[in-house]
Amino acid sequence: MSSTHTPTPRADEAPGTQVELAIGGMTCASCAARIEKKLNRMEGVAATVNYATEKAKVTYRFEDVAVQDLIATVEATGYTAEEPAPPQTTGPSATGAAEQPDPLTPLRQRLLTAVALAVPVIAMAMIPALQFEYWQWLSLTLAAPVVTYAAWPFHRAAWTNARHGAATMDTLISVGTSAAFLWSLWALFFGTAGTPGMTHPFELTIARTDGAGNIYLEAAAGVTAFILAGRYFEARSKRKAGAALRTLLELGAKEATVLRDGGEQLIPTAELQAGDRFLVRPGEKIATDGRVVEGSSAVDASMLTGESVPVEVTAGDTVTGATVNAGGRLVVEATRVGADTQLARMARLVEDAQNGKAAAQRLADRISAVFVPVVIALGLGTLGFWLGSGSGWAAAFTAAVAVLIIACPCALGLATPTALMVGTGRGAQLGILIKGPEVLESTRKIDTVLLDKTGTITTGRMTLLATHTTDSTDSTDTTTEDEVLRLAGALEHSSEHPIAQAVARGAAERLGALPVPEDFTNVGGLGVQGVVEGHAVLVGRAQLLADWEIHLPTHLERARADAEAAGRTAIAVAWDGEARAVLEVADALKETSPEAVRRLRALGLTPILLTGDNGAVAASVAAQAGIDEVIAEVLPQDKVDVVRKLQAQGRSVAMVGDGVNDAAALAQADLGLAMGTGTDAAIEAGDLTLVRGDLRAAADAIRLARRTLGTIRSNLFWAFAYNVAALPLAAAGLLNPMIAGAAMAFSSVFVVANSLRLRGFN
Repeated sequence: MSSTHTPTPRADEAPGTQVELAIGGMTCASCAARIEKKLNRMEGVAATVNYATEKAKVTYRFEDVAVQDLIATVEATGYTAEEPAPPQTTGPSATGAAEQPDPLTPLRQRLLTAVALAVPVIAMAMIPALQFEYWQWLSLTLAAPVVTYAAWPFHRAAWTNARHGAATMDTLISVGTSAAFLWSLWALFFGTAGTPGMTHPFELTIARTDGAGNIYLEAAAGVTAFILAGRYFEARSKRKAGAALRTLLELGAKEATVLRDGGEQLIPTAELQAGDRFLVRPGEKIATDGRVVEGSSAVDASMLTGESVPVEVTAGDTVTGATVNAGGRLVVEATRVGADTQLARMARLVEDAQNGKAAAQRLADRISAVFVPVVIALGLGTLGFWLGSGSGWAAAFTAAVAVLIIACPCALGLATPTALMVGTGRGAQLGILIKGPEVLESTRKIDTVLLDKTGTITTGRMTLLATHTTDSTDSTDTTTEDEVLRLAGALEHSSEHPIAQAVARGAAERLGALPVPEDFTNVGGLGVQGVVEGHAVLVGRAQLLADWEIHLPTHLERARADAEAAGRTAIAVAWDGEARAVLEVADALKETSPEAVRRLRALGLTPILLTGDNGAVAASVAAQAGIDEVIAEVLPQDKVDVVRKLQAQGRSVAMVGDGVNDAAALAQADLGLAMGTGTDAAIEAGDLTLVRGDLRAAADAIRLARRTLGTIRSNLFWAFAYNVAALPLAAAGLLNPMIAGAAMAFSSVFVVANSLRLRGFN
């Protein structure tokens, strides 16, 4: 069992001025790569561009470069850039956010337009019974807005890519739909396709044609509609990338009770200033980082630190904003406010991790980068061949344009979204939520999994685990476990302390209703004392008993020492002047955790326990769960450094966590798995969410994600394969609209059927 403590923070790799730019106009991950390359070519500039968050993080030397130079470089690359407004966490932001237009609205409008108009176009082209006398002109009227207005983002992106000598899926869509639409225009106005009564007979015969009587409007409209649908679902999932930051900023207390002019005054937390004194009642969140000046209490900091045992604080101790006062009344003097607080720093950590996380380039774009130039070259080659063979311009153009039309695969637009939709639907049934397609590409490479302790491997709440009573064989006064739990549980039930509540809960679960104490006193930092059923009862630390000249007998002292060595909290119980028992309380291991660790190992992953808790507790939990490697006593920022260190060693890291303290590490990891029973900040920062809070779901999630990725890959292969198989027919001038439509329909049906196989995953 190896144990590592606080990692060394890494040094700044590129000292200088930092700025963050909001980038507009990106349509795929290759756009982000292009902008990044251009920025990094500038003297004294180091930049990373994230397609998911649409931001560029740039470090530059102030004496060499100005922000306007950076913006000008991005704009020269064909995109927009501006400095984003600083986030607001108080009043106006709530209303401001509501007034901002939904960025998905334009895409949604284009999608609805395309679907509404493309469906009748496809129906008329594929069903001869619907081909009335002037059906082709109605098809043109309906298809024109689809190919121009709805498909405009593809044409704009294709033009931007062409200016920089690149080809993506957008290029393929634009070229294919434009070729189909323009050829149909030529056939309608200058060929024979516009003749009243023209039909596309339902036949798949392969025969030469000059193309003057054929229109391909259904291919142009159908491809646009299908691919817009895929883009819309992707954009919806991509939009969640910034939600982790919003959740973190909203996590702190909204108001603080400030002590001013001899009275209490309720003010928004944003108005707190360093030096202000504020009141924190039991159960309230601490408004900001500060120092306790009055009172003592237990503070539940597990949300931020991962420490499962509440921290006892008294005058002079420091406390952190957004942690919960679990005990008595505290007066705190604010020491850090606003952007200087630990919570604000964690928000920055999450944002840095998200910005630095390389967005996987869509598989379709990588294939398109090769496929598009090949298809265009084949089209030009076809044109040249037929012209050279003396077949005339009409036949040559027919064959060349047919190559471009058949190369635009409708199924390509369905390949990712259908597999993702079925995979995420099946995942939801199993309690696994997958955020988007970029997530899937990470899962196949994962070789190391970091597991948070509190709330992930353990239950996340204090539990009564064992009761040791006095050896009463020599005495007529026998002490039973039930008697200890009845008296100790009754007294602890009156305390708000999380450890006391664990004892009371354990006693109530075993015995049912507990007696009501006749007297109760909370002894700050030591425990509680009172009278229950006529007995003077003490429950707390051994020091509390020692103050009453009561000492633990040898075997109870040994039980206390063993419990503390195992990282558990030992509670002494005495009544009527005699030590009676020692209770063990700890954050209990989830029953399913050992099996989950075995399943993760079976997937070829190396599990590592990563926790803010102390080494003894971590080692004990790891031994029970079957984990060999432990990294303990790490702060939230150190968790990020641990992930980076493992990544620097060439390992592909998954992180499983549930707390705010895990959010930045979840964002930094190659794959973040958030427990759905945890905090919103962790859930938003993760790539996959495990709804059930059962660690076994982590292994299921990785298996499902890998299976879904495999389905997407096979979908993309067949989406291209059908069209590649038809390319020779097109080049030979043997393609007719029914063959083109059949290839489009058959490949789409195959892709959907292949995706539906994911419903059988278990």
